Amino acid sequence: MQDEIEIKTISVDEAKQRLDQQSAVFLDVRDPGSYQTAHIPGAILVNDDNLNEIIGTADKSQTHILYCYHGVSSQGGAAYFQEMGFKDVYSMDRGFSGWHHQFDSVLEQKNSI
Repeated sequence: MQDEIEIKTISVDEAKQRLDQQSAVFLDVRDPGSYQTAHIPGAILVNDDNLNEIIGTADKSQTHILYCYHGVSSQGGAAYFQEMGFKDVYSMDRGFSGWHHQFDSVLEQKNSI
């Protein structure tokens, strides 16, 4: 029988505090186009192209916060990162849509033409 992984979640407010304190690495698991349009400052886009590199080079003892669109897909991502040996991993509740709703001014955005 395989041990179940407990997926930890973090609220948008708590994630914002971690961003302000620079005490977490943010991982964006949305599609590249959405990431290009807007993302949490400093967030790293994670996809099939760079997943193995990130897992192989990241400091697994650091706190990592994964986010997707609404906080659902990032739960599976958080579980996977835990399975890969990451010690402190969270899925952000409400995902990017929750962040965008609360902290619209705290985004890295592509300039509109």
